[in-house]
Order: sequence, then C-alpha cells, then structure tokens
Amino acid sequence: MIEEIPLSRPEINEDDQRAVMQVLRSGRLSIGPMIEQFESEFAELVGRRHAIGCSSGTAGLHMALLAHGIGPGDEVITTPFSFIASSNCIVYVGATPVFVDIEPKSLNMDPDLIEAAITPRTKAILAVEVFGSPAHMATYRAIADRHDLKLIEDSCEGLGGRWRDRAIGSFGHSAVFGFYPNKQITTGEGGMVVTNDDRVADVCRALRNQGRAPSGTAGNAGNWLHHELIGFNYRMSEINAALGLSQIRRLDAIIERRQQVASRYIERLMGNPELLVPTVEPETLMSWFVFVVRLRSGYSSVERDRILDGMRRHDVGCSAYFPCIHLQPCYRERFGTHEGSFPIAESASQRTIALPFYTDMSPRDTDFAAQTLELMITRETFSRE
Repeated sequence: MIEEIPLSRPEINEDDQRAVMQVLRSGRLSIGPMIEQFESEFAELVGRRHAIGCSSGTAGLHMALLAHGIGPGDEVITTPFSFIASSNCIVYVGATPVFVDIEPKSLNMDPDLIEAAITPRTKAILAVEVFGSPAHMATYRAIADRHDLKLIEDSCEGLGGRWRDRAIGSFGHSAVFGFYPNKQITTGEGGMVVTNDDRVADVCRALRNQGRAPSGTAGNAGNWLHHELIGFNYRMSEINAALGLSQIRRLDAIIERRQQVASRYIERLMGNPELLVPTVEPETLMSWFVFVVRLRSGYSSVERDRILDGMRRHDVGCSAYFPCIHLQPCYRERFGTHEGSFPIAESASQRTIALPFYTDMSPRDTDFAAQTLELMITRETFSRE
C-alpha cells in the first residue's frame, strides 16, 4: 500500500536541527543575535535596506499598512483571489478592501482594472504574488507612483523568485514574506517586512515589540518600559530565526528542487485536455509555492469537490486554492459582497486543484498524485454521461 502523500511538508535537515539546538543551549531565546543575522542576510537577498522579522506574514502585512499610514476611512485596492489574510490586514487597520478582478493567465490582479477602482479615498494597492508569480508587479508600481499611492507587495508566496533582474519583494514601497511550513523556507511560524524606507522600518520594529522604540533611535533611552506607539507582540523568536537562517542559506537549492517537482507535474499533465496547467511567464524565475491546476471551463465547484474527495480517498493530499475572499461569510456580512462581482476570480476559484507539493517530493509520488487526479477526472467525466 502506498504511503499517504501530504499536500505539503517542510524539509528539515540536520543543519536546521543543529541551528535550533544551538539557540536552545545558549539560553537566549528572544531578541538576540539570530534574528539580527537572519534580517541582515534576508535584506541582502531581496536587495532592500531593511528587513524586520516578525511572528507571521499576516503580522507583517498589518505592520506595513500601519507604518504607511493606512487607517480608518482609507481604501486599499487588492485581489479577491488570495488567502484571506491579505484582505484581513486591511480590515485590521480600519480601512476598506476594494477588490478588482484577476487576469486569467497569471491569476494576479488585472492591471487594466486598477485605475478605474481608484477614488479620492484610495491610499494603497496591496498586490499579491499569487502562487509565487511576479506577473504585473512592475505595472502595479507604475500605477501606484502615477497616482501617489503606496504599493504593499504581498510576497508571502514567492520568496526567491525574480522578474528580469528584479527580486520578488523589490517592487513595493514595502513587501512582506511569510515562513509558514508550506513555504519555500520555514521558520515554523514567522514573517518578514522589507523596505528601503528608514521611517517605515523604525515603525515596524517598534510595532512588533509592543511599541518600544528600537534601540539606538531617538526617544529610546534604554528604558524597556518606554513605549512610543501602541504596538503588538509580533516578535520572531531566536528559535524561529535560527531555523530560517539555516534554511535561507540553501534557498537556491530548494528553489531548484521545487522547480524539478513542478516540471514533472507539467510534463505529466500538460497533455490532459481537461486541465489547465500553470505556465511561467517569459523573463520570470519562478519560485514555486504550490502547484495548482485548473479544470477546464464547464466544471462546477461541486464536480471539482468530488474530484478532491476521490483523491483524498486514495491518500493523496489536495485542496481548493483559493476560495474567493469576497464570498467568505465574514466578508459577505461585513461588506455585502456577493456572487457575480468578480467573474474571472470566481470561475477560477471553483475549478482549482492544489496538488501535493514539497521540496523533497519524489518522482514516484508526483506520478502517483498526477495519475490519481486523472483517474478522478475520468470518473467524473463518465458520471456525466
């Protein structure tokens, strides 16, 4: 009997374990040298002056919006096709998410629809690199600059990717990464804000640490109980930072191995007439976060869900990535959103299938997952007749 193939799985090697044990033995578990080193190497990787470690990508987005002055009464243009945290953070600061539909190939926001959504209340664009694709990010930045808006880049799914000579995380006025266990690298839980803006960096460092001014800045006389801002406990621990630091030092190898897994899936599935497989845009180095295929138009969400259920019965992990944010119950209730508002996002959402995907996934498991998917599609096709 074949072992269960999970949807995702972190790769933790002996170097990672040694790094964590070194911290545990040191007795310094928070606010120490590991977070400082992780931030320094991360900033260099992305090409930004500042990197601020925090407890999650969600926390990073929350802080970035606050640091850029987004608050009650403001509007932020964003995508309805994303993990819900990218919009929740807008709500956290009292602003209103203004959704625009997506472009069907990249699944990122359609840049041609953004300017029509701008109003006098618009203060920022929060753009998500969906599944790690940097498509249109340079265009989003040009639109933001033209209208004197901030571009917040949600890079939580794209660490290590590039478009031309630009790294993911370098397009926004600030960008945010996440290190949940299904990401390219993991810290267990954790995130990182990157920016070239000194003031934004200082505010984020204060916000993550209960509003304390960072060491060495004006207003901090070394008093641990002196608070400049209403802040949060969004710190990243030394344990998390040590794991991230160990993993980031082999990021190139991780990206290459994930590209190999994606290539095997593409080669195996691209000839199936019932599926749309992801494509990589020219001049893009893709850092794969997940591998998501779409059923061809004509399939309903009910049929897609039956296919997912069938795969799970065969011990193959899978999921629907992503349900549209504007159709989540909490958004319907709060903002009165409904079906039909963003037809491309809604159509894509009801036909997506995220396949098992992780760094050390074997060719055997990739082939079994693809074979199981095709079997379930065939069964669904026969049931229509």
